[in-house]
Amino acid sequence: MLHLKGIGASAGIAVAKAYRLEEPVLTVDKKAIENTASEVTRFDEAIIKSKNELEKIKEHAMRELGKDKADIFAAHLLVMSDPELLNPVKDKIQNEKVNAEFALKETADMFVSMFESMDNEYMKERAADIRDVTKRVVAHLLGVEIPNPSMISEEVIIIAEDLTPSDTAQLNRQFVKGFTTNIGGRTSHSAIMARSMEIPAVVGTKEATSQIKNGTLVIVDGLDGEVIIDPSDEMLAAYVSKKEKYDLQKAEWAKLVNEPTVTKDNQHVELAANIGTPKDVKGVLENGGEAVGLYRTEFLYMGRDQLPTEDEQFEAYKSVLENMKGKPVVVRTLDIGGDKELPYLHLPKEMNPFLGFRAIRLCLEEQDIFRTQLRALLRASIYGNLRIMFPMIATVDEFRQAKTILLEEKQMLEAKNIEISGNIEIGMMVEIPSTAVMADAFAKEVDFFSIGTNDLVQYTMAADRMNERVSYLYQPYNPAILRLVTLVIEAAHKEGKWVGMCGEMAGDPIAIPLLLGLGLDEFSMSATSILPARSQIKNLSKEEAASFKEKVIGMSTTEEVVSFVKETFNV
Repeated sequence: MLHLKGIGASAGIAVAKAYRLEEPVLTVDKKAIENTASEVTRFDEAIIKSKNELEKIKEHAMRELGKDKADIFAAHLLVMSDPELLNPVKDKIQNEKVNAEFALKETADMFVSMFESMDNEYMKERAADIRDVTKRVVAHLLGVEIPNPSMISEEVIIIAEDLTPSDTAQLNRQFVKGFTTNIGGRTSHSAIMARSMEIPAVVGTKEATSQIKNGTLVIVDGLDGEVIIDPSDEMLAAYVSKKEKYDLQKAEWAKLVNEPTVTKDNQHVELAANIGTPKDVKGVLENGGEAVGLYRTEFLYMGRDQLPTEDEQFEAYKSVLENMKGKPVVVRTLDIGGDKELPYLHLPKEMNPFLGFRAIRLCLEEQDIFRTQLRALLRASIYGNLRIMFPMIATVDEFRQAKTILLEEKQMLEAKNIEISGNIEIGMMVEIPSTAVMADAFAKEVDFFSIGTNDLVQYTMAADRMNERVSYLYQPYNPAILRLVTLVIEAAHKEGKWVGMCGEMAGDPIAIPLLLGLGLDEFSMSATSILPARSQIKNLSKEEAASFKEKVIGMSTTEEVVSFVKETFNV
């Protein structure tokens, strides 16, 4: 039995066998072959295995992810049947008397190089197909397994160095009971996705992949940030008991699912949820969400090989708006960059992508992408209560430019007699310190603010939230952050505008009394945090919390703030 300590990124306890999700090492050496006929047969068998595997993946993708994802694997199957690729490999085996994996890699590399050098997007995509197919066939020839999370068909706990947002988005909740990673923090995208998917997760263990073997029984304790490998019977029983107690607590919270979020002194605040896909709406409603405070639309663009069409986006937005049944839905326009890349856009690598060409900066330059998304949103607006917000706004001019483009698209659609809602609120994210400082100027332009604390904290403290060596500086309760939040809320309220928060701080039990006292109107968090937050807010007095405002923002350190909240509010 072995314990690993990490960061509890998503609450809950899971017990299941380990499933290591890692890129295989495919080292291909050149070997001389005497029996070339046998080697050609070995190559043919690897092709058949790969085809069978891809057929299953394609069927699963069609069923779970839709036709566009399934088409990727259909293209791979075509490549795998192409005599233009297969015959040269067999010729090489027979004429040069070399092993199949070497012959395949040499032939495939030649085609990839040739296609990539062409000034033609279709041929470049074909190069990517050949590369992916080759990897699969080579893996079979070497006897190395390629993990595929979408094909998991038994209860497992994922073990990985890290999970990309698209990896996490494709996990099947029915079978993936939890995950643990070597790196990451509570605000990493894999952690955020885990909370939205309601699966327990522990990140930042440093040793998960080196200590946990495939098939080993693992306990993931997302409540206390612990991973237990190969637990004893006594330990297993203790965690089954702990899980039962947590489930009872969840049952008590569940009684609040249809209750409004009202403080002890009868003040209402809105509890909303952050989502990444239309499927997440089910969790929002089951957890009593009063709104969607952040729809991260970038997941529509990820895990695929081309931009989503206007109609694909329209259907996604329409689905969310309809299923929320008139409750507000705040949609953030495309926020790509930083740790979220779209390989098919072929954007240049940057020294510091978090401070680079991302989010609204990309959209204002790549206006075709931006306008397509805005048209889809506007067309969907009649199906619910839509609010649109722009991310990473640094200047008033950026907001004005983005709003102008939105209004231009609205005017063009109306000229075609396409019906659009007349009640769309237009707001912006506050995640750059200078924006918070200038909140009084922005408040005159916007309908609402949503404070993105995940980025606001890292930019204010000059500390990359993905870098474990400076993770001690990720301090959401630091008085500097609280002062910036205060500036934003006061500026908005002066103009009669509302303020939400969609960073992970909004669902944090330590932060909730502070934010209530600062006057925050809407708290948007992972769906699973809503009921615990509602339970906590029911026992707080907004007037009492507000009476400590000056004292708290006048403190000097994070430790002082945390200590004060714990003593005063019994957190």
